[in-house]
Amino acid sequence: MRTPLDSPFSPGSDTVPRVWAGRTSQLGDWRDVLRPRRVAGIHERGRTVLGEAGSGKSSLVRRIAREASEAGDWTTPQLRIPSGTDPIRRVASALLDLSSAAGLPSAREQRIGDLLRRVEMVAASGISLSVRAQDGPEPYTALTGLLVEIGRAAIRHGDVVVTIHIDEVQNISDENARSQLLIALGDALTHEETVDVPGGLQIERGLPIAVYLTGLPEFADMAGATFARRFRTTTLDAIDDDALMSALQPFVVEGWPVADDAGDGRVFMEPAAQRAVVDLARGEPFLFQLAGERAWYAGTGDLITAEHVRSGWREAAPEAEAHVQRILDRLPARESQFIEAMAGLAPEERTLTNIARTMGHGKATDAGPTAQRLDRTRRIIRRGKPYRFQHRAVEAYLTSTWPW
Repeated sequence: MRTPLDSPFSPGSDTVPRVWAGRTSQLGDWRDVLRPRRVAGIHERGRTVLGEAGSGKSSLVRRIAREASEAGDWTTPQLRIPSGTDPIRRVASALLDLSSAAGLPSAREQRIGDLLRRVEMVAASGISLSVRAQDGPEPYTALTGLLVEIGRAAIRHGDVVVTIHIDEVQNISDENARSQLLIALGDALTHEETVDVPGGLQIERGLPIAVYLTGLPEFADMAGATFARRFRTTTLDAIDDDALMSALQPFVVEGWPVADDAGDGRVFMEPAAQRAVVDLARGEPFLFQLAGERAWYAGTGDLITAEHVRSGWREAAPEAEAHVQRILDRLPARESQFIEAMAGLAPEERTLTNIARTMGHGKATDAGPTAQRLDRTRRIIRRGKPYRFQHRAVEAYLTSTWPW
């Protein structure tokens, strides 16, 4: 009945998984706040979605972009920025594609033709234009100009938002490139356009442009004050178990549709299997998809059992362990030491004083900045009385036999 070709689970692929869990507040922000305000010409900041690997940030914004495209909006693909590459060139190329959707290449105004040629040069040479003797504006000015023209075209079209998604932003290590890119995007977001309204009046309105940046938590430290004013940052937490259970409920109640000879095949999941998948995932989208995928592969019948979940997970455990280990390996030494000290204490003894003492500090305040960063920036712990882990997979890995 079920085959790998039918599996609705997709761990680690950055695609929009068919079995979707949680992130309702971020989806609601797009549907109810960001898009309506931008369509109406009301200024709204860009969005930065940060999180550790496997938190589902790229999949989240890809889902938003898919919804935007289905609504008729003009969207870029996911613009992934590899380490060491020029983000200006990548974004310039995507904007040239958007300009075609907006019909700008067919415009007869000389200024638009000049602007397109300038952005074509930026797409070819990138940030290097700003360090060579060149006629014309800096690359960021050309990008801003084209974004404004695309936004104007969207206003004329009506009920359209230009949605831009730039991924792996922590890889933009060149400060000049990062500054130019963020300023270009920010200037377009704050641009005001004079438009005619009924009654012969003119008003100022914002452009219907939405920008999403996604990446690892350290990007928040790399961007400057201007970025903080023009972009609202969200760092993703673990998904609560109720949301994960709800995502699997269709399997339990009505079955998941699959192709078969009769055309109406369905794969069900027993409640014990549903609970087992959620327990193994520890609130992590990647691990949730991984556990579901391996349970699907563990049999061929129309019912996924708890034993299928357990047997599938035995093969998935090394990958789950490597996933958490990669998160821990990225931590600076002080943060890693803090996490290990905290994990070594009983849950009720995880106070800042006890953790600092275990780390060898004379005062609790010596560990305060590290605790603050692990809480606010990384979302691995949550400060309080006592401290506790937000990243439940990290906690399970350090304090139990999970994932084995």
